[in-house]
Amino acid sequence: MSQKKVGVFGGTFDPIHMGHLILAQNALEEVGLDKVLIMPSGCSYLKDIDKVSPKEHRVEMTRLAIEDNDRFELSTIEAEREGNSYTYETFKILCRENPDTDYYYIIGADVFMSMKTWNRPEEIFKRCTIVCARRDNIPKKDLDDMLVFLQKEYDAKVMFMDVPEVRISSTDIKDLIKRGMSCRYYLNEKVIDYIKENGLYR
Repeated sequence: MSQKKVGVFGGTFDPIHMGHLILAQNALEEVGLDKVLIMPSGCSYLKDIDKVSPKEHRVEMTRLAIEDNDRFELSTIEAEREGNSYTYETFKILCRENPDTDYYYIIGADVFMSMKTWNRPEEIFKRCTIVCARRDNIPKKDLDDMLVFLQKEYDAKVMFMDVPEVRISSTDIKDLIKRGMSCRYYLNEKVIDYIKENGLYR
C-alpha cells in the first residue's frame, strides 16, 4: 500500500490571507499532495506572544478561510499544545500517529534560510521533506548554499518550487484595518466579516 502524501503548512495566521492560501494550493498541486494540513501556531518561541492575537481567533479565521477547499484541513495540534510550540515535536506526533503518511513541510525561502537555528532541526529533517517556495528577495546562490549545508549537516530532503509572489503581509493587512481601509481581495470575505464582528486589529 502506497504512502499518503500530506503537506503541513504552519504559521501565525494573524490573519490568514490570500498569499498563504495561494502558497498552500501551489504546493498541493506541484508536489501532488493528497491534502494540506493548515496549522495555526500556538505559543511560538520565535514570536512576541503579546503582539499575537489569541489562538482562538486565529484558529477560527483559518477554519473560515479554508472551509471551501476539501483538500485543505485545519490542524489544531500546535494551537492546543501548552507552553512553547516546537516544530520538531509536531512532526514527531504526526509521524507517530500516522505511519502510513509521508509529510511535506511547506515554507517560504525566508523560513528556509533560518531553519538551522531552530530547536532540534535534525528531528524535523529526518521526518519530512521540505517544500520551499523561492522568493525574489533571497538570491538563488544563498538558497543553494543553504541547501548544501542542510544536506551535508542533516541529510535534508528539499524541493524548491516557484510560486507567483503575492506581496501581502499580515502586518500590512492589520495596518489597513487600523486605518479603516478595505481588505477586500486580500482576505477571504468570511475572514473579513469575522474580524469586523470581533473588533480585531482596531
